[in-house]
Amino acid sequence: MIASPLAVRLGPLELKNPILTASGTFGYGLEFTEFVDLARIGGLCTKGLSLHPHAGNVPPRICETPAGMLNAIGLQNVGVDTFVKEKLPRLRELGATTIANVWGDTEEDYVTVVEALEGAAGIAAIELNISCPNVEKGGMLFGNSPSATASLVSRVRRATKRPLVVKLSPNAPDLVESARAASESGADVLSLINTFVGMAIDPESARPRLSFGTGGLSGPAIKPIAVRMVYQVARALPKVPLIGIGGISDLSDVLEFLAAGAAAIQVGTANFKDPGVSGRLVQELEAHCASRGTTVADLVGRAHRFGEARDAGAEG
Repeated sequence: MIASPLAVRLGPLELKNPILTASGTFGYGLEFTEFVDLARIGGLCTKGLSLHPHAGNVPPRICETPAGMLNAIGLQNVGVDTFVKEKLPRLRELGATTIANVWGDTEEDYVTVVEALEGAAGIAAIELNISCPNVEKGGMLFGNSPSATASLVSRVRRATKRPLVVKLSPNAPDLVESARAASESGADVLSLINTFVGMAIDPESARPRLSFGTGGLSGPAIKPIAVRMVYQVARALPKVPLIGIGGISDLSDVLEFLAAGAAAIQVGTANFKDPGVSGRLVQELEAHCASRGTTVADLVGRAHRFGEARDAGAEG
């Protein structure tokens, strides 16, 4: 498929372009058909799918922050069976490249959801949300322990033949080690980063603005940290394909993440402000490549050339 200047290959996963939408910010894609041609964007990551329908947290679940947003939706979703029966057929009709995001409370939950998806047509890849508490391990997040990450990814790898993406948490003590554990255990692609744990308090009432108390911080506020983390993981694991996430809303953001080493990106919080942003970014990236006679593949990792030159100078 790699013929178009926008086409990208991430291990076994081929995409028509590098613009995807992030899980939890784009519904099941069907809610955005008035604004975006789903067949035009590189792909969409579904809301996190669980074994059974999940109601999520009680409101208030979202609040704005300076240059960002806090959310504690609580992974509300229709459940994997309803997704396969009611949502996925329509996505296939629309020509969408669908990446199914999956979560669970135990390793067995993840495996069971992935197995339920395995026989369904129209799924390009599986993305694991490992920023979830492992109830069998006292609530420790799967993504906060390289050993827990490795154990989960290994089990899921055996359950699916599809390309496997693992979504890393920036709250892990050592993101590079978490990335290494996921890759060595069978992940084909790494997506990073998920949201940062944050909190907002009403100064008058002194009550947290979210019913859950804390929430996930996203949006432009986290972009510089996300770019740094993508750069670090790309430098430590140069052969592992990466998808960059964090505060992306315009072409310059896309180019920045590509330069840091991401082969594709996911648009998240910006979808709430401009539901057509992903389609617009495809058009702008296409115009950018055409005007410069370049390809997306040529844009990936450019910033590392300067790092290599600096290191060579230091050694000399």
